[in-house]
Amino acid sequence: MDEIRRQNRASVAFVLKFAEILKYNALSEIFVYNGFEENLFFIFHFNRKANATVFYDSKEAIVMSNVLTHYQFLHAIPEPGFQEFKTSDYLAGKLEEAGFTVTRNLAGSTGLAGEFDSGVPGPVLGIRADMDALTHIINGKKEFRHTCGHDGHSSMLLAAAEAAAAQGLVKKGRLKVLFEPAEELGTGALKMLESGILEDVDYLVGMHVRPTQECHAGGVICEMHYAAGCQFRARIRGRHAHGARPHLGINPIDASLCAIAAVNAVHMDPRIPFSVKCTRFHSDSGVFNSVPEFADITFDMRAQDNPTMKDMREQVIRAIENGVAAVGAKVEEYEFYNGFPAAEGFDPELAKIIRESATEVVGAENIIPSFNTSGGEDFFFYPVRMPGLKVGFIGLGVGAEPGLHHENMHFDPKYLENGVSIHKKIIARILG
Repeated sequence: MDEIRRQNRASVAFVLKFAEILKYNALSEIFVYNGFEENLFFIFHFNRKANATVFYDSKEAIVMSNVLTHYQFLHAIPEPGFQEFKTSDYLAGKLEEAGFTVTRNLAGSTGLAGEFDSGVPGPVLGIRADMDALTHIINGKKEFRHTCGHDGHSSMLLAAAEAAAAQGLVKKGRLKVLFEPAEELGTGALKMLESGILEDVDYLVGMHVRPTQECHAGGVICEMHYAAGCQFRARIRGRHAHGARPHLGINPIDASLCAIAAVNAVHMDPRIPFSVKCTRFHSDSGVFNSVPEFADITFDMRAQDNPTMKDMREQVIRAIENGVAAVGAKVEEYEFYNGFPAAEGFDPELAKIIRESATEVVGAENIIPSFNTSGGEDFFFYPVRMPGLKVGFIGLGVGAEPGLHHENMHFDPKYLENGVSIHKKIIARILG
């Protein structure tokens, strides 16, 4: 019987072809007989109010959200941080159609929040998704692309919000769906915090698609431990000189090489993952036969916890200054770019809810309890700035290849349905 039902479910792919017909015609149901057993059949029903497609077999309902429709739209309009105008308009409009109270332009940004109030006292659950795309240089031209999956994150949360409202999942308390701008700039979460929209939130959940190197397609990481990250530029000042008389100058390129060597000699506690490396080096006087006055070197630092990042930052700065001083140069200035705190604030109660919800959706065999990644996430500004906030962060296996932020990153969007279902089960457990 189980084999018959598995074959039954495989027929869903065929029935999906009728989806657009049902959306734009008066028909509301199609009956499709299954050949495996006479008394088993599918009913395909497009529920306009719920904005979802529902399959019924003889024993249970299989609900398919509108996540792919949202994803196809958002994927086609990639917008960089704080410029997600079309994206936020689309999300806000759909939330209002679903019955959410929407607050736009949070702290003067493109961030927005939708709230669904049950009218019954209870906890406030926040679920956050990021919206922004990345900027790439493709064939010499600037191009925006969704190469970190934020279009998928927003699509999953929007679809789950629509379903939660239509299916009555919020029976107590309030649900807040938070769409954050500019995560890639490292300042989106700070804007959301500045707006005050999270001040009454008790639980906060995030989700991010994962590359195949971390999670197999169809798998779920129940607790993502992101690393702290920091990128910065150091401008090294030497002394200009003609190439024929280098002894009259101080070569900032030589000084930078000393600084890089000194940084490479920085060692932290090996029990805690960390890395620091030079990722950009530029020096140019404008001519070929001259010692330049300045050099710019950029570093990327990662550490699995926040205390290690703090100590490493101090040691790296000291190494740079001592390194350039060895040849008589000095550091003119530092410019710190986006930085992310390491993951903290995980709540055991919420972790249990997440794991149970994910297991129901993908099965115990596809569960990865936790995972340490050297990637960064500005989501963890929330618990750092709001001590006591109970957070959870989920990694979703979608077959992302060749890797996040690669200009040709792609994944199989069919797995976004898993994310929608997990969101819905978390909502039902906390607010149901």
